[in-house]
Amino acid sequence: LVLKNSSISIMMEGDDHDDTAGASSSSMEAKSANFKRAFQYWLDKSTIHVVPRWLGFVVLLCLFFLRIYMVQGYFIVAYGLGIFLLNNFIAFLSPLELEDPSDAQGLPSTASEGKEFRPFARRLPEFKFWLACTRGALTCFGMTFFPIFDVPVFWPILLMYFFILFFMTMKRQIMHMYKHKYVPISFGKKKHRNAGTEQGVYGGGMSRKGN
Repeated sequence: LVLKNSSISIMMEGDDHDDTAGASSSSMEAKSANFKRAFQYWLDKSTIHVVPRWLGFVVLLCLFFLRIYMVQGYFIVAYGLGIFLLNNFIAFLSPLELEDPSDAQGLPSTASEGKEFRPFARRLPEFKFWLACTRGALTCFGMTFFPIFDVPVFWPILLMYFFILFFMTMKRQIMHMYKHKYVPISFGKKKHRNAGTEQGVYGGGMSRKGN
């Protein structure tokens, strides 16, 4: 009887432990979901604040390079961040149609088509460009606190190679822009009069006179 009662009590304690573990895991999942929801909410609200977002990124980038200067190391991390930012910048400047290099139907082929107002559809939209750059800078800033990433390199060689790569990449991008007669901006192009403005109370072309 004593052994039987002991086994029953052990089983009950095991069930209580499982219930506690399940409750704690579900609580952690709920907290994680709430955090992700709140983060996404504030991230969505920041989409219209373009200038403050990029100012924050510039401050973060300055802190990163200040960290590099203070410790005099992690130059390979800085080089990797530079290549990452360059790749994202090229994607930001490239039109959406260039995802397939052989397909350039949507790009203008004459000067008149290039001057016509066409909102520039980017392969990497501005918000995603900012988000990728900020995440990359934050990741690299965190890497500077781990000595394993401090690979000894001769940094002038890396700097020279980065500038050569930047020059060649930008030259190729500018040549492509010149070939297809497009610019990666939407303002400054000719557009129809009253284009993009709502007419009347309900928009959709209803005039005030008809009301």
